[in-house]
Amino acid sequence: MAIQSIDPTSGDVIASYEQMAPEAVQGIVEHVHEAFLGWRQTSFSDRSTLMRKAAQVLRDNARDCARLIAREMGKPLRDGIAEVQKCALGCDFYAERAAHFLAREPVVTEARKSFVTFQPLGVILAVMPWNFPFWQVFRFAAPSLMAGNAAVLKHASNVPGCALAIEAVFNDAGFPPNLFRTLIIESSQVQAVIEHKLVRAATLTGSGPAGRSVASKAGAVLKKTVLELGGSDPYLVLEDADLDLAAEVSTKGRLVNAGQSCIAAKRFVVVEKVRRDFEERFVKHMSAVRMGDPLADGTEMGPLARHDLRATLHRQVEASIAQGATCLLGGTIPPGPGAYYPPTILTGVRKDMPAYDEELFGPVAAIMPVRDEAEAIAAANNSVFGLGGGVFTRDLVRGELIAAELIESGNVFVNAAVRSDPRLPFGGIKESGYGRELSHYGIREFVNIKAVSVA
Repeated sequence: MAIQSIDPTSGDVIASYEQMAPEAVQGIVEHVHEAFLGWRQTSFSDRSTLMRKAAQVLRDNARDCARLIAREMGKPLRDGIAEVQKCALGCDFYAERAAHFLAREPVVTEARKSFVTFQPLGVILAVMPWNFPFWQVFRFAAPSLMAGNAAVLKHASNVPGCALAIEAVFNDAGFPPNLFRTLIIESSQVQAVIEHKLVRAATLTGSGPAGRSVASKAGAVLKKTVLELGGSDPYLVLEDADLDLAAEVSTKGRLVNAGQSCIAAKRFVVVEKVRRDFEERFVKHMSAVRMGDPLADGTEMGPLARHDLRATLHRQVEASIAQGATCLLGGTIPPGPGAYYPPTILTGVRKDMPAYDEELFGPVAAIMPVRDEAEAIAAANNSVFGLGGGVFTRDLVRGELIAAELIESGNVFVNAAVRSDPRLPFGGIKESGYGRELSHYGIREFVNIKAVSVA
């Protein structure tokens, strides 16, 4: 059975890849484990040298990788280049800091000597999504390999070319053969990989149902998981906000990757006193975004990754309008080929509408009017998700308090759009998952935190 890569701008098949047989997958895991046994003995210095080479390979091939990303899932070329460069930055970050993050920590006890050491676990399975097909993988792979682990990747079925290109990056950088391998398999084959005796843990970025599936299968065999799942990030626009800034940042936050991001701004909780002024500015910024061929110069937003994703998004928009939401911009499927959907703004969004309760994975903004700050905070937290959020206010002390203490999310930014950064931990709460990626918290997720005491 073949896994096909399909161009979302035309529907044309780019390439077909033969699905790996179960016995081949089992053999690959065994080879990866063998590579791990040697890799775990290497020094941080040696690992760092190779990880820096991986960063250079990424930079040298950024445009080619970006073209592949554009063809497989529709990301504009300039955004794909930025994504690949961010992967290189992540490689350099862990190459420089892994030894410090995982250094022994002395502890004073009654013993002659006590300390905590961080040891690699072994083969880690990564189940990754298509929306940031390089960055999602590297933000797991760079810290995991620097910690001394090995990895197998089950990437989304619509980006097999990206998956193989990532494996090639590590090979071209000189990492040991089989230390990082891509599995060309369907989702139905993931359980067998999780259950393999040589796979020690799993990480997944994806939907809630996918997260529940992986968590339950890993839990049944007592293997750790880290899950980064969906989000419906609230951006609070308070009565003292700089509305020009709020509208500009909200547009970028909503339309990043054509809105196909777990941490894209999705729910705009706006105090009624400034709602109409914000909406006017928001419509102006959203309508100015240039949608088109992701490979063309000047394109700011490409198509959605698949036609079925567009159909789901449009049903959510139509159902919300039928239940009383007002469409200020967009909301219609454009004619012609490609899975395009225009920047769209719904206002008057209330509880029990799809635009309120569900994740809108595309360029659709939901404006929720509220009376005051207290109601804004309550509305922001009235969600099953808890990944990111934003607060717009000129009172930075007030904004910091709301962000740090009152919003139920793993990442909250003040007067800026939420984005992942290697220097900061990334992850969510509630149905947005658990565990953390990036920073020193991320590299310690897949190590054995071992206590040693010498009497």
